[in-house]
Amino acid sequence: MNLQEAVDEIWENRKYEPSSYIEAISHLNEEVAESLKAILSGNKETAQAELEDALSCMFIAFKMMDIDLDEVVERQVNQMKSAPKKTMHIFSDKVEIRVGDEVKGGWAIWTSQDIKDAQKMAKEFKCKIIWEGANQLSLSDTLKNGGQS
Repeated sequence: MNLQEAVDEIWENRKYEPSSYIEAISHLNEEVAESLKAILSGNKETAQAELEDALSCMFIAFKMMDIDLDEVVERQVNQMKSAPKKTMHIFSDKVEIRVGDEVKGGWAIWTSQDIKDAQKMAKEFKCKIIWEGANQLSLSDTLKNGGQS
C-alpha cells in the first residue's frame, strides 16, 4: 500500500469527524502528548500505540489541509539531505563548532570540566562530537594530570 492509499483508507475509516484542520491538529497533539506521557512513565507499548494513533491523526490532518503527501515526503527528504551538519570538534587544546565545513566558533580547553561542558553543549545543540587527534579517554586523562602526558 502506498502512502496516499494509506491516507485515503484511514480517512474512510476514521473514528471522529474533525470540523476544522485546527481540531484535527489539536487531536494529533493530544495523541503525541499521550505517547510522551506513556514513554516517560516507562510504558513503551502504550507509547507505541499512542504514536500509531498519532500517525493516523497526522494523516487526517494532512487530508483536512489538502496536503499532497508525496510532495511533503519529497520536500522533507530534500531538506534533511541538504541541511548542513553541525559538528563539535574537540582537539587537545580547543573546541570548534562547525556547520558544514565552516567554523562558526570555538574556545580553549583548560580543564576536564571544559570537556564536560563542551559535551553537554554538543548534546543541547544536537552537534555530533568529533574527537580530533586524541581519543576521549586520553584527552581527559591529560587534562586531569594538569596537561602532563
